[in-house]
Amino acid sequence: MLIRLRFVVPAPLVVVAAACSSAAIPIDDVPPLPEITAAGAVTLLTDSDRPVVLNVWASWCGPCRSEAPLLRQAAAEWGDRVRFVGVDVRDTQEGARAFIAEFGLDGLDHFFDAAGAVPAGLGAGGVPLTFFFDAGGDLLHLHRGVIDEGALALQVDELIRRSG
Repeated sequence: MLIRLRFVVPAPLVVVAAACSSAAIPIDDVPPLPEITAAGAVTLLTDSDRPVVLNVWASWCGPCRSEAPLLRQAAAEWGDRVRFVGVDVRDTQEGARAFIAEFGLDGLDHFFDAAGAVPAGLGAGGVPLTFFFDAGGDLLHLHRGVIDEGALALQVDELIRRSG
């Protein structure tokens, strides 16, 4: 005997869920990303008066797509105390702008690194990577691979605690 289960979701709920899940912004609202070098990234970090979460991503990276909404939410929640920076590597400006628009990542400061020199200059490679720096640029933690909500919250809390 075959039993079929059927779940029915009321139509208004589907509409509300769909509306809440999309944070997309018009691609025309996303300017070309400024280029950054490894030396430029180091300067950005050492000159920062706030802790920095630096996420290395690419539009073609599947795991980057899964963590993008989490980074958007984190920047919205903690962006007044922690600077969130995205570095798009080994990509195109068109791909980068489309990715930022799709995920509504306008709350992060984004830079473009076509050669992939920034992560190598910071001592790591691959995507995604999430670096956690204190104010002044000292590396406190490096997370390799897709980051989850718990790991991100733990590291951001530590950055905020250390910054007083």
